[in-house]
Amino acid sequence: MNENVTKRNELLAQKVIKGLESRNMSGYWAATREEALGRALELIGEGSSVTMGGAMSAHEIGLVEALKTGNYDFIDRDAYEDKRAAMLAAYDADVFISSANAITEDGIMVNIDGNANRVSAIAQGPRKVVFIVGMNKVCPDQDSAMKRARNVAAPINTQRFGLNTPCTKTGACADCKSADTICCQFLITRYSRHEGRIHVILVNDNLGF
Repeated sequence: MNENVTKRNELLAQKVIKGLESRNMSGYWAATREEALGRALELIGEGSSVTMGGAMSAHEIGLVEALKTGNYDFIDRDAYEDKRAAMLAAYDADVFISSANAITEDGIMVNIDGNANRVSAIAQGPRKVVFIVGMNKVCPDQDSAMKRARNVAAPINTQRFGLNTPCTKTGACADCKSADTICCQFLITRYSRHEGRIHVILVNDNLGF
C-alpha cells in the first residue's frame, strides 16, 4: 500500500484505538495482513475453542485456514449438518471471530444481521470476541457508520448470496421488509461491560464489505 496512505491509516487507527479504549475495548494496529494474522492468533491462544460468523475479512488475512490447520478447536459451522447446533455451540466458545460492517472514529461498531447468530454472539456468550476490521470500514460518526452498513455492506452481501431484495437490484437500501432481507437485527456496540472481552484489529487494507 502507498506509504502516504499507510501513514494516514495508522494515524486514523490510533484515533479509533483511543476511542475503543475509552469504551473498555482493546484496539490494535496491523500494518499488513500478516501482522493482523499474527495478532489474531496471539489473542486467540492455542488450544482455544473458536468459531465465527460470516467474516470475509478473517478469510482474507488467512485466519480461517490457520484455525483449521493449527492447534485450535475450530467449530466450523460449514461442517455441521445441523446448522442450529453449530450456531448454539458458538455461545460457549472461548473465542468468537467477527468483522464489523462499520466502525466510527471514536470506537463504536455497527453490525447488521439476518439470522442474528453473529450479532447475538458479539453481544453475549463467547468469552472473547476478536474483530478483524479493514480501514475501509472506518466512518466519521455513528450516522455515517449506519449508512455504510445499510448501503454498502448489505447490498454487496445480498448480491453475494443471490437474494431477492431491492438493494440487490439497486445497490442501495430501500428499508425493505422483503422475505430475503438480511437487515433483521442491528447491533451497535458502544461499550463493553466486561474488560478484556472485545478486541479489534485494525488492518491497513481494504477487507470484506
